[in-house]
Amino acid sequence: MMNMKRTIAIVCGGDSSEHDVSLRSAQGLYSFFDKERYHVYIVDIKGQDWHVELPDGMTTKIDRNDFSFMEDGQKKMFDYAYITIHGTPGENGLLQGYFDLIGMPYSTSGVLVEAMTFNKFVLNQYLRGYGVSVADSLLILKGYEEVVSDDEVEQRIGMPCFVKPAADGSSFGVTKVKDKDQLAPAIRKAMLESPEVMVESFLDGTEISQGVYKTKDKTVVLPATEVVTSNEFFDYDAKYNGQVQEITPARIPENVAARVAQISSHIYDILHCNGIIRIDYIISKEGKISMLEVNTTPGMTATSFIPQQVKAAGLEMKDVLADIVENQFA
Repeated sequence: MMNMKRTIAIVCGGDSSEHDVSLRSAQGLYSFFDKERYHVYIVDIKGQDWHVELPDGMTTKIDRNDFSFMEDGQKKMFDYAYITIHGTPGENGLLQGYFDLIGMPYSTSGVLVEAMTFNKFVLNQYLRGYGVSVADSLLILKGYEEVVSDDEVEQRIGMPCFVKPAADGSSFGVTKVKDKDQLAPAIRKAMLESPEVMVESFLDGTEISQGVYKTKDKTVVLPATEVVTSNEFFDYDAKYNGQVQEITPARIPENVAARVAQISSHIYDILHCNGIIRIDYIISKEGKISMLEVNTTPGMTATSFIPQQVKAAGLEMKDVLADIVENQFA
């Protein structure tokens, strides 16, 4: 049995605005996985349409009763699901709950952690209780937009500020607001993505992003990537259309890099994470390190942050992925 290849499902797609971005991550992961060690398939899910791509280019439906499929007249079962969905249902705990019910090991954290990290406001309040520095923020619910006035937002959060969907895994719906007159349209835009909108204070400084994963026998904190963009912020165009300069390792002092790595490892443990996560930070000119968000299904194209950081660490993506998969069976 030990010599048999495990069958891996790279689960992508989803129902958010970043469906197509997820498909690109799936292709990246497919190229990284060691085919000598694993049978690898891409499973695309959107709404009720769940299908697997077969080697001959055809697709066949997934049986959601047990996540199986038919190939060459035979029923095939997966051993493991590598989730690379950005947004619902793969980043908010829904898919994790399904896999828990059918007993399928998967690459991300569990239901509670996924639900918590998906809601930026909830996550920030939770980690603040553990001493993690985060930006000041407030929450606006759909239907209750008038509860907090524009003047109150300006007074409590300050200008400029960010208005973003609180419970969404995408880069859509985010606005940098420089004047309180821009708040109402920014909130309406964010509510197209999520019924909960987070208004967050602007933090000035160097933006970095750091990957980390742990197994039963080791901790791997990857070199951080510095994010430099001429855009107002690290928006969709900066992320996916090349309007950004990504520098790995980040140009920060060694003592600051060590402190960030320590915080990343600490957050991983606080949240009881599984698999590889990516944490974004702002480092002020004074050296204050503030967490922006935790991404539990980071992008996995060849040019994404995590593959860049793995390369900078002198590691191979196929070995990292094997670490993550095999940790579930150790």
